[in-house]
Formats: sequence, C-alpha cells, structure tokens
Amino acid sequence: MSVNAREAILDAAKTAAQTHGYNGINFRSIGEVVGIKNASIYYHFPSKADLGAAVAERYWQDAAKALDNIREANPEPQQSLKLYPSIFRTSLENGNRLCLVSFMAAEYQDLPDAVKDQVKKFAEVNIEWLTQVLIAAGSADEDSCKARARAIYAAVAGAQLIARSRGDIALFDELIGSYESAGLISADFAE
Repeated sequence: MSVNAREAILDAAKTAAQTHGYNGINFRSIGEVVGIKNASIYYHFPSKADLGAAVAERYWQDAAKALDNIREANPEPQQSLKLYPSIFRTSLENGNRLCLVSFMAAEYQDLPDAVKDQVKKFAEVNIEWLTQVLIAAGSADEDSCKARARAIYAAVAGAQLIARSRGDIALFDELIGSYESAGLISADFAE
C-alpha cells in the first residue's frame, strides 16, 4: 500500500472521528471513502485501536505545529492567546466538525489504552503551550499559569462543543468574545 493510500486512510479516519467520534472509525466506510477494500487498511493499521491512536497522534502533532506557528508569528503573548481559539474554530469552519480529541475525550472510558494516551497528549500539548505563553507574559508563577491554562483550554473546547451543537459558528465567536471580556483569555491575572 502506498504512502498516499496511508495518508488518505488517516485523513478519512480523521473526518470520521471528528464527525462521529472513535466509534465513527469504521474500516468499511473508510475503505469506501478512500476507494480501497477495507481489508487493505489492515496493512498499515492492524486494528481499529491502531488506526484510532495514529489519527489522534497525528491530530495532536498537527495542533502542536499550529500552536508553534502562532507563537512564532506572534511573539507578543497577548496576541498568541487571542489567536489560540482559532485552532478549535477551524474544525467548525470545516463542516461543523468537533475537535477530534474533544470528541474522543467524551468517549474516554470506552477507548483502547493506546488511543487514551494520544487523547491525553493533545490536552497536555495545549495546556503546556498556554502555560508557556502565560509565563512569557510574566502573568504569574508557573502553578497559577498552569491552572489558568487548563481553564482556557476547557473553556475554548466547551465553546466549540456548544457552537457545534447549535450549528452556529457565530456562537463560538460570541463565547470567545465573552471569555476575552471577562479576562479569561488574557495574559493578565486579576489581583
């Protein structure tokens, strides 16, 4: 199986998982989308768990690259924080999809361990990035920045979930605006 077919499988599995969660990863459906026999998928991914873990791993790696790009293009911490929600908004812009890992996190108890590990890694990557941006802003000590980072991550992921359930990307923007007005998505800590 070619590298291109492997990439097509991963892309189709990502779309399925963003639309229907881990349970939406179905070899037959993915085979139909890619145009191969579902048995051919087993060449690179011996099980659904292997495919799910590979998709989730690629997802957090892509998110980490996007976050690094935001930081490199916007060395001012406040601007980086302001752009952070864009990585979640992109999924909504692309067919009203949910963040793949947010969807899988909702199914966490039923996930294979290899997939759980990748789901955790996505959260860790986001929280660590946010923590470092807040520290760079001189906002507070590391523990306070990490707590704030967890709150920002949870709030933005929650805004995406609410907007998706309403099919209304403007609602996502409204919620993010509310978080900014309330000072949650800010490099400043309330004293």
